Amino acid sequence: MFEQTRVPVREGKEVLILETTTALEVPYTYDGRPYKRIGPTTSLMPQSEYQQHLLSRSHAIHRWENQSAEGYSANDLDTEEISRTVREAIQSGRLESRSSDPFDALDRLQLRVDGQLLRAAVVLFGRKLMPYYPQCTVRLARFKGTDKSEFLDQRQLHGHAFQILDEAMHFILRNIPISGHFEPGKLERQDVPLYPPLALREALVNAICHRDYTIAGGAIFVAIFDDRLEVTSLGLLPPGITVADLKRDHASRLRNPLIAGVFYRRGLIEQWGRGTQKIVSWCVAAGQPEPEFEEQAGAVVVRFRPSGYHPPLRVSQDLSERQRRILFTLSSRKEWTFPEIYEALDNPPSERTVRMELSELSGLGLVGSRGRGKFARWWLKMPGS
Repeated sequence: MFEQTRVPVREGKEVLILETTTALEVPYTYDGRPYKRIGPTTSLMPQSEYQQHLLSRSHAIHRWENQSAEGYSANDLDTEEISRTVREAIQSGRLESRSSDPFDALDRLQLRVDGQLLRAAVVLFGRKLMPYYPQCTVRLARFKGTDKSEFLDQRQLHGHAFQILDEAMHFILRNIPISGHFEPGKLERQDVPLYPPLALREALVNAICHRDYTIAGGAIFVAIFDDRLEVTSLGLLPPGITVADLKRDHASRLRNPLIAGVFYRRGLIEQWGRGTQKIVSWCVAAGQPEPEFEEQAGAVVVRFRPSGYHPPLRVSQDLSERQRRILFTLSSRKEWTFPEIYEALDNPPSERTVRMELSELSGLGLVGSRGRGKFARWWLKMPGS
């Protein structure tokens, strides 16, 4: 329905204004055919683009997260986590300070409608997730080498979004190498995780907020290898967003706006589509390569790689500073003789001690050797070698 308004502009001349009183739904159709506007021109819309618009419109109204969580009540939620969310949202200035009642907060966060919990509330705060919400899962693995043939550590966690985030970060920080280095003007060694924790956390938050929860058997996967770390979440990128867009300014198209909205109120994400750009920035600031983004077999993968060689602080046991300096020395070229290694070390101890260190590193699988005595050759065993 349109309303007509006539506006006189000069004698004998009027402007006719047509206003619709109901919102027209995109895409626009006439006589059963879809159209789109390109500048001053109206043209037919390709069928593939039309179908994409229909899916987006349907998703906006009938999303998985905004459907009723049948069989669940507020008593099935983690009230402590709800209260923590309210406190942090108020502190961040993204929620008004009003009632301290955690159940009232569900209405304010739009997680309850007419007294009925939505599925988003269960994802965010649910205490009883199995067997009805198996997709609220994160699978964590530390592999030996560069493939998935052997586990060193693995866990599978079921829990609400904030449990998954915290437990996954603890697992990652426990299983990635610690990089130690000396900074000019500082006597103490600076020890930091091999990958920037803020970037890893952002990747996990993105996976939780933007994954496809309609896949009941889905999960978030974190795989740690000797040469990389991967965070995988099921579900492709939203229509109109490409992998290349993730490293530049792009529109924020949320698959789960209710879930993402709660993370936003807690100050854990922004609502402007900059999460992936922040991941890139943190990696570059830490001297690491830019992370890789990829769509793979119906999932989105964020892949982190280290720059150069970083001697670990620990493997199956803690390494001494001398052992780490030996490893770093060996990383600079293919093979070394023992005299060359000894000469390259600063203030080395006795030759016997250095030989013992090399022998122990060899036993740990970190260095390789061939030959004996002065004809022996030593080299660094890189991941997967």
